[in-house]
Amino acid sequence: MKWDWNAVGDFMPMFWHGLLVTLEALALGALLAFALGLVWAMMQRSEHLVVRWPVMAVTEFVRNTPLLVQLFFLFYVLPEWGLTLSALSTGVIGLGLHYSTYTAEVYRTGIDGVPAGQWEAATALSLPRTRTWFAVILPQAIRRVVPALGNYVVAMLKDTPMIFVIGVLEMLGEARQYSAQTFHTVEPITIVGIAFIVISYPASLLLRVLERRLVR
Repeated sequence: MKWDWNAVGDFMPMFWHGLLVTLEALALGALLAFALGLVWAMMQRSEHLVVRWPVMAVTEFVRNTPLLVQLFFLFYVLPEWGLTLSALSTGVIGLGLHYSTYTAEVYRTGIDGVPAGQWEAATALSLPRTRTWFAVILPQAIRRVVPALGNYVVAMLKDTPMIFVIGVLEMLGEARQYSAQTFHTVEPITIVGIAFIVISYPASLLLRVLERRLVR
């Protein structure tokens, strides 16, 4: 099949729309994953079993369930229980919830890497536990794991096409729709593939530089 520049021009408006949707889903999903993952990690270190065990059970269940199944559940099953969300909202929640279980492990590694003496010093100073977490432990822990968190953002970018199954027209979804309408497949798929590389490769290089600086 020959490359058709007219098809490229026709597809570009759809591509830009899909790119904006992709970046929106990525940004909101990443924020949710970072925030919820931190909550999971802190709750897993709770001294109370009634807090720690349910959180561990939920995170293990989500982490070991395919993202595609979770998206279908959120979009098609929850409405049966009276909770209906837009397709994009469902995609953001699905991505954020799924990846929060992985970021939770990243946070946990960073927290475990903080020297025990930091906890002991905070106790000796009679710091409240909340202040110990947010003023002493988390600043040190998060600094250690920023590159790892960034890697999951790149991974989430590559999983955004999955939200097409619930009707969200992100980049690949727009390419598929254009292909179905015009029977031009090579041009839109190639453009989307290049876009993923242009976004993810510089981000990966930046994370490597950031990791070297933070390790010093």
